Amino acid sequence: MEFFHNPQVDWMGKKKYFITTSIILLVVGIVSIAAHRGLQYGVDFRGGTMVYVKFAHAPDLGAMGRQLNAEKLHPTLVTYGRSSEHEIMVSLDLQTTAHFNALDQGRADIVNALSKIYSKGSAGKDDFDNASAQTIAARLLIDDPLHLAAQGTDAAQNTYSRMAQAMVNFRNGSPRTGVIEGFNQLRAVAGVNGAVISSLEKNFYLSGFSVFNTQIVGPKVGATLRRQALYVVLAGLGAMLVYVWFRFELIFGVAAIIATFHDVIITLGIFSLLGKDISLTVIAAFLTLIGYSMNDTIVTFDRIRENMHLNKREDFRDLINRSINQVLSRTILTSGLTFIAVMALYLFGGDVINGFSLVLVIGVIIGTYSSFAIASPLVLYWEDRARAGKPGSGQAAKIKPAVPGARLRPGKTKGIREPAGARR
Repeated sequence: MEFFHNPQVDWMGKKKYFITTSIILLVVGIVSIAAHRGLQYGVDFRGGTMVYVKFAHAPDLGAMGRQLNAEKLHPTLVTYGRSSEHEIMVSLDLQTTAHFNALDQGRADIVNALSKIYSKGSAGKDDFDNASAQTIAARLLIDDPLHLAAQGTDAAQNTYSRMAQAMVNFRNGSPRTGVIEGFNQLRAVAGVNGAVISSLEKNFYLSGFSVFNTQIVGPKVGATLRRQALYVVLAGLGAMLVYVWFRFELIFGVAAIIATFHDVIITLGIFSLLGKDISLTVIAAFLTLIGYSMNDTIVTFDRIRENMHLNKREDFRDLINRSINQVLSRTILTSGLTFIAVMALYLFGGDVINGFSLVLVIGVIIGTYSSFAIASPLVLYWEDRARAGKPGSGQAAKIKPAVPGARLRPGKTKGIREPAGARR
């Protein structure tokens, strides 16, 4: 399938515009990173507590943010999953992880802050959606709705403890995930009757939210993850350099790596401008970006190498232009379809993978651009320098491109070409 039939675009004639555009984007990104005193890391890398909250109905994120900020928690709120599930991830910074019992402390801070919004004026009552089995059992033991006191304290305590644990298991099970619509739902639990329901309604209220998971990343772990992420990216680039060097020639590998660094730095600059966090999922997206950019560059280089073997006397600048034009339809088709897929992921994938999909959206555009606007001009620049440094490289005679498959053999003169003006 071809979008263009025999295109004749002079890509190398526009290399100054490409390089100028790239320099502007790089400078803007680096200035933004410097102005923000580095990249903005997510909890994965800087350390902190991640608290996952389930709501019975769509939560008011604005009210949540204001209340949590008033408690000096300064969280990051992220929705994830299907919109009908009403699940929020609350990320707390290092101030919470400074405590020894950071998991419990982070959960308690979130529950206390949200309870001020969703307590509904239920003074003196406990929140059933966030109550532990011990709290529920203690309330039932005091109220004794089943009149078990006559059987002895131990028997009553054991019965109410088993019942409370069964109710907590029911509450936390799928699809409720910690939130029930009403106390009457608990009738499905063995032993729960009308008297128990009445006791629960007297001593508890339903807030409509529940913390169902809490995770913590310490500052040392975050620093280790940052180092490992950097090592992974550098190792990937190094392996690709070796591959391209072996498959083509060193200059091709260097040009591909420089183009890939170009893509990564510009993407990081855009993340800094947009105030996006760098997380583990974003690092995974960067590795995908590196692979995509390198693949697109190798496709272009492979066509250049193929044409070099078929047209050894062609001017190298014209050869690069022709090679890029020959793969133009393929580039538009593959990059266009990939862009549509990742754009859909960015628009409809939700906040949890927002950073991941944004890297891919930027990477498809920048990676495709750099293959012909950065990598190819670098190879041409190297070739011009190599040719200029050889004897007989003036206007009277030109040496063939100093690239694989086109080197002169000692004592041979068949590589000497006629001046461009002498061609018929």
